[in-house]
Amino acid sequence: MIRVRFIAPDGQIEDATGSPGDLLLHLAQAYGQPLEGTCEGQMACSTCHVIVAAEDFARLPPASEEEEDMLDLAAGATRTSRLACQIELVPALDGLTVRVPGEARDMRGR
Repeated sequence: MIRVRFIAPDGQIEDATGSPGDLLLHLAQAYGQPLEGTCEGQMACSTCHVIVAAEDFARLPPASEEEEDMLDLAAGATRTSRLACQIELVPALDGLTVRVPGEARDMRGR
């Protein structure tokens, strides 16, 4: 099992566990985190935007150009922002901490 710590917009901490191969978005949703994932992982929105703890960011594979483009449109994006639909849980990510921003922006115009 891979441990992930979610920090909600109100500061509440939720420790979660997922299996290798799970997507961070699905894990977050299973634990009641407020990540919509409106486009269902198609990188057509940024409603699953999370901010990865600075000390954990280097453990992630680099974002694709498409993901970077969507992050440019995400509300409150930082240099350690990622889309949860693009993060696959692997053993190297055990102990990952992510913060859920208080605002999401759906760039599909809905």
